[in-house]
Amino acid sequence: MKDIYVLGIESSCDETAAAVVKNGRECLSNVIASQIEIHRRFGGVVPEIAGRNHLLAVMPVIDEALTKAGITKEQLSAVAVTYGAGLIGCLLVGVSAAKALSYAIEKPLIKVNHIEGHIAANFIAFPDLEPPFLSLVASGGHTSIVAVNGYTEYVPIGATTDDAIGEAFDKVARILGLPYPGGPEIDKRAKLGQATIRFCPNLRARSDLAYSFSGLKTAVVNYVHNLTQRGEEIPVNDICASFTAEAVGYLTDTFVIAAKERGVKKAVLAGGVAANSYLRAHLSEALKREGITLCVPPPVLCTDNAAMIAARGYYSFAEGKDVADLTLNAVSNL
Repeated sequence: MKDIYVLGIESSCDETAAAVVKNGRECLSNVIASQIEIHRRFGGVVPEIAGRNHLLAVMPVIDEALTKAGITKEQLSAVAVTYGAGLIGCLLVGVSAAKALSYAIEKPLIKVNHIEGHIAANFIAFPDLEPPFLSLVASGGHTSIVAVNGYTEYVPIGATTDDAIGEAFDKVARILGLPYPGGPEIDKRAKLGQATIRFCPNLRARSDLAYSFSGLKTAVVNYVHNLTQRGEEIPVNDICASFTAEAVGYLTDTFVIAAKERGVKKAVLAGGVAANSYLRAHLSEALKREGITLCVPPPVLCTDNAAMIAARGYYSFAEGKDVADLTLNAVSNL
């Protein structure tokens, strides 16, 4: 059987990434140009600045990915690109580059849903993983429970009605004066504190399996404001530990209910917040008690990367699905 090489391109937020994946499972290269230092001074991602930096980085990143993989453009079987969801100006850079490359080398262009890409990262991390399984996607822009019934069949089960968990982490970090990106900083500080504060005692899993993190985020903000107005010291480490425990506990409880209702034996974690050490440990333990195996990819495959896009694109290519032409456009709210 002839090997299939897919080039993945990812530019949905502030990472410009390109990767080459062989047969949907073997990552030959995974190049990421991060903009964290650029956006840190602003306390978060500035879309226009991110888009301009994608323009500067996208072609060098693609060239580096091909070089590290040891293949030429002509050896590619297809080009896969994130076309949504994400920041529209950022997405357009990746989509435009992918369309140009696909046209130039006369190879199929595969459109990839960013969230499905995050889930597909597990196919690289766990070569023996096969559907069906249930996935928890936790990232800066998304919090979703997705049933993966086939390699190209992703069925949403529940999602956030407002803030994503990653967004809540970033906003709590900002109110505490922690540097961007806030998630990793809270993870570090939580290890130094005690989870002694209850921000939302009534936060419980909902019957519709939907999430809502805005109330928890607001409760933390109000708690910090009240301490500040009284001139009291802000227990940053304890706040980080308490917020993390409450957010992750709520996230985990809902997902465990969904997994039990569907009788699944396999589950995967995906998305940038999947790099959080407390979430990885807490969810794994909770599912293990229910006899459910959890797959958690390494941190480099949790945050935005192009290997996950190439892996997801491979299965569409293999099944003749999601093939796009030069009219492909970015969809920010996909």
